[in-house]
Amino acid sequence: MEPWNSTLGSGFILMGILNGSGAPELLCSTITVLYMLALTSNGLLLLVITMDARLHVPMYLLLRQLSLMDLLFTSVVTPKALADFLSRQNTISFGGCALQMFLALTLGGAEDLLLAFMAYDRYVAICHPLNYMVLMRPRVCWLMVATSWILASLSALGYTLYTMHYPFCKTREIRHLLCEIPPLLKLACADTSRYELMVYVMGVTFLIPPLVAILASYALILFAVLHMPSTEGRKKALVTCSSHLMVVGMFYGAATFMYVLPSSFHSPKQDNIISVFYTIVTPALNPLIYSLRNKEVMGAMRRVLGKYMLITHSTP
Repeated sequence: MEPWNSTLGSGFILMGILNGSGAPELLCSTITVLYMLALTSNGLLLLVITMDARLHVPMYLLLRQLSLMDLLFTSVVTPKALADFLSRQNTISFGGCALQMFLALTLGGAEDLLLAFMAYDRYVAICHPLNYMVLMRPRVCWLMVATSWILASLSALGYTLYTMHYPFCKTREIRHLLCEIPPLLKLACADTSRYELMVYVMGVTFLIPPLVAILASYALILFAVLHMPSTEGRKKALVTCSSHLMVVGMFYGAATFMYVLPSSFHSPKQDNIISVFYTIVTPALNPLIYSLRNKEVMGAMRRVLGKYMLITHSTP
């Protein structure tokens, strides 16, 4: 196929999951509800952790960053998908596509690293409680947060620049919910085999070490928990860690499917379902998983909402 000048043309056409579904209106309504849930739950969790001084500890500092990442991640993708479906205009400019790819890769990569740091935080808290405030002092926490954002943004910048430098063929349809590397490479007019191999290797490099660190941390935590003399202590530790593992399973399962499995295992329909899962479903569920099973967060939420109601009723 003859290449087309995507930088001067009208860009791409995003053929997301809404366009190919049997009941698009129902799916659109479901996605809208999930997006509103993600906005509300993550926004409320951010507010509660920020306003309640009792939650100004390392664990909740990292959890606040996770909520921020989820809130931004779903907002990069969902409003555009819903607006395109309602307006029947699925176009996205070349620059808009590059920006969406960069933001999605940055937020996904930052969450990948942050989940590993959160697992380390739980390992220190449960296995080395006496040294917790030394090993997880504020400077260390902010270094973890900065590392997550900086490494992810640098990696995303490299991926975005290299992916978008390819010449693209006349077909402009991206059969995917968002601008992402695998579906875009299918439109390239050049040989992308070496780059696809690099994406695979870098995906393994970026995903597997944090996942191994997480599994190792929780294995050590489980060993320590089983030897705890207090039944209440064991229960609290297991509840907290099981919440973390649920989030890890959802995020890494989707990311592994998208960036680690070879392209022969992919189909547009499967990729769209997976993309909906990690850009819309997971950000909506993460704050519920962390807050509903956490007595400290629920207590802080009641205190913050109680203060708000008191101020509201006392205001003439």
